[in-house]
Amino acid sequence: MMMDTNTVYLNGEFMPMTQAKISPLDRGFLFGDGIYEVVPSHNGKLIGFSLHMERMQKGLDSIGIKLSKSVDEWRDIFETLIQKNAAESVAVYLHVSRGADVKRFHAYPDNVSPTIFAFAFEIAPATVADRKFVKTFKVTSTEDLRWKRCQIKSTSLLGNVMHLQQGIDAGVNEILLYNSANELTEAAACNVFIVKDGKVFTPPLDNQILAGVTRNMVLDILRTHSDLEVQERVISMEEVRQADEVWLTSSSKEIAPVVELDGEHIGDGQVGAVWEFSQKLYSANKFSY
Repeated sequence: MMMDTNTVYLNGEFMPMTQAKISPLDRGFLFGDGIYEVVPSHNGKLIGFSLHMERMQKGLDSIGIKLSKSVDEWRDIFETLIQKNAAESVAVYLHVSRGADVKRFHAYPDNVSPTIFAFAFEIAPATVADRKFVKTFKVTSTEDLRWKRCQIKSTSLLGNVMHLQQGIDAGVNEILLYNSANELTEAAACNVFIVKDGKVFTPPLDNQILAGVTRNMVLDILRTHSDLEVQERVISMEEVRQADEVWLTSSSKEIAPVVELDGEHIGDGQVGAVWEFSQKLYSANKFSY
């Protein structure tokens, strides 16, 4: 159980959640004008931290928010929040908006300071690489109707929210998205992998797909520590439906096996051996990034 779930970080100070106040003119509130990251930890050890912070800075640069903090400065904030909100498995949410102006106007304002907000929350324990006990996922699918800059981890998540709700309303855990050419992009809150004949595939990075930290770690771990053939290439939805295994990857889910798509079994409807092998490798190497 969490010992203290009230401590947050806001603009240089740690404080109780109830004391954290942000202006209603903050552009994060008015426009979703900001970048965010979520970094998991287990037993106080952060996963993929420097990769998350590298992506955070790249996102800030891409939308012109001027903020320069070192990885060590960010780490101090994260580790303090983890210590103050103690549990075995904790994630830290970091949100940087452009800041608050004195008026509402679409163009970027001059001379405003970014708003930096972070808080910790308890997450599920680390995934155990055991086909008998892992949580499985059922998903549906739909055409991807989000904006065309999905490579930016923007706080403007309404498109993702609406797609995920579409899946929830259909009685499943997630939703796979495809473009107008019937090619897999990603899920509402995850990247996607498929396995066919012992080979692992995932869509290549472009403006349709967020460069997930877990996605990138899985690719690197499998290429470095296994003999599996791993490819980043265009994947049709027909290939997804005919796959032996389908995985979702995210910071909170690690590698999550999908057993059903649109009411039909993936493969034999059971968690696959390649998933188990890959999750074991991921578990053994995830703290190295």
